Amino acid sequence: MEEDKPWALISELGGEHGYLEELADLVKQHFRIICYSDLLNNPRIHAKIQAMFIWKFSPAAEPSLLRSLPSLKVIANGGMGVDHLDLPFIASLGVKVANTPGVVSDATADISMALLLASARKILEGHQIAVDPRTTRLPQTLMGIEVTGSTLGIIGMGEIGYKIAQRSKGFEMKILYHNRRRRSAEDERAVGASYCSNMDDLLRRSDFVMLAVNLTPGTTGLIGHRQLSLMKPTATLVNISRGLVVDQDALVKALQCGTIHAAALDVTHPEPLPRDHPLLRLPNVLITPHIGINTYNTARKMVQKMVENALAAINGLPIPNEVKSK
Repeated sequence: MEEDKPWALISELGGEHGYLEELADLVKQHFRIICYSDLLNNPRIHAKIQAMFIWKFSPAAEPSLLRSLPSLKVIANGGMGVDHLDLPFIASLGVKVANTPGVVSDATADISMALLLASARKILEGHQIAVDPRTTRLPQTLMGIEVTGSTLGIIGMGEIGYKIAQRSKGFEMKILYHNRRRRSAEDERAVGASYCSNMDDLLRRSDFVMLAVNLTPGTTGLIGHRQLSLMKPTATLVNISRGLVVDQDALVKALQCGTIHAAALDVTHPEPLPRDHPLLRLPNVLITPHIGINTYNTARKMVQKMVENALAAINGLPIPNEVKSK
């Protein structure tokens, strides 16, 4: 019965930023959903909300909102990163947090290789020439960088980083990686990866540097002026982690001055960038709007995981993907 279902808060339905209908239906099977805008207009509903589903960082888990939801038991986050959540504060309210690891890894690894290839082979520039009504002859000067046989340096060799290595092996790339913990010898052999205990060494040797780390206090600003200066002038930086991992002012300068060749970014800070940001005007930058997980298959799996986690919390059962405050 609909009236027996627990209440859940979501961002919005439909439109550019809301849940697709088929995804909302997955939630509706188990919850009575209320959109954030409707919640603001109906304070009486606040006490009924037991679960909060965060999709693409929305609705934001602001302290004022969380304090206004006395029955809230769980925040089910879509995606792996929880850097946008104040875990100690949420725990102090007696609210659980869960994420969706694993299900996002393949799609994120796919977009990583797509960015690398599109930047190296100038796919966007080629498309623009091909569709330009003024084009009458094909240019011979649109030259890219050879990906096959080049050296890829992966910073952050967790599940996503490892899947990137698996894909790059198909391009016969030489794979270097830097990680807090070295992978097993078996893992390294499977993808032909070599461990760099010193990140500087990886930066000096790589033709492509791929950032696949979680955002933590230790990785904020991980790539700045000094790190960029160590990279080859022919190298490309690819970031699919979080925008704050890179000092964007330093990146702009490195791209303008030829310190590095190019950058391909699925993440920036903020998102979207201000329309007058210099990164948007540089010809050697490719930016996508944080679409790493944007496939129908991955989105369905994410929402299913979010529902499973939320139901477990509400029913007092172990939460499959609980994230605890350290």
